[in-house]
Amino acid sequence: MISITEEIAVPSPPERVWEIISDPSAVVSCIGGAELGESHDDGSFDGTLAIRFGGLRVKFAARISLDLDESSREGRLTARGADGQGATRFSAGATFRVIPGDAPGTSKVFCDGEIKLNGKLAKLIESGAGMVVSRMTGEFTEQLVQKCAVAPEEPLTDVSAGQLAAAPDTVHTAPPRPAGLFARLRAWWVGRRSRRAGQSPQTTPRSKNTSGESLDQGGRR
Repeated sequence: MISITEEIAVPSPPERVWEIISDPSAVVSCIGGAELGESHDDGSFDGTLAIRFGGLRVKFAARISLDLDESSREGRLTARGADGQGATRFSAGATFRVIPGDAPGTSKVFCDGEIKLNGKLAKLIESGAGMVVSRMTGEFTEQLVQKCAVAPEEPLTDVSAGQLAAAPDTVHTAPPRPAGLFARLRAWWVGRRSRRAGQSPQTTPRSKNTSGESLDQGGRR
């Protein structure tokens, strides 16, 4: 039997860590050699894990069940399966939970589990399990920290989606054309006003002169 007891420190808040640790696809992506398979009606799913023990590489296939308690951020995983040739069978069970870390915005993940082996490779796997578990825990921790550090994507609202849809036209297409058109309209308007302003002084003196001549003539008369 192989016993696993691990404590993982993650520099991200518990809600973010739980979001990752409770998602089977996210967890599988943190484990080298692991793949997620078909899901079943009862909520269980298939998975495979390839592990190297010294010069021997063994690939296990398993049926996995996951029970989650989101309110307490706790979960339990159970799995049963065998290696590809059916020479070694196993059953495993593990509990895990996420709690706040020592510093604000950090978390701790606790995991306790057991793996029972039966078959030809049981003794070989058990003899090298300590080193393998240590290596896999280190790799899993590194991947988990990286995934938790990435901010989750927020769904687009109608307003934000509309703004994003309009952004390319506004940024890349709209400004050049209106800018040139506005400049031409402004130049045309300024020229039109200038011509009107130029005519006004010429017209006014004529009126004054004409009136003056009439007055002079009237005065002389």
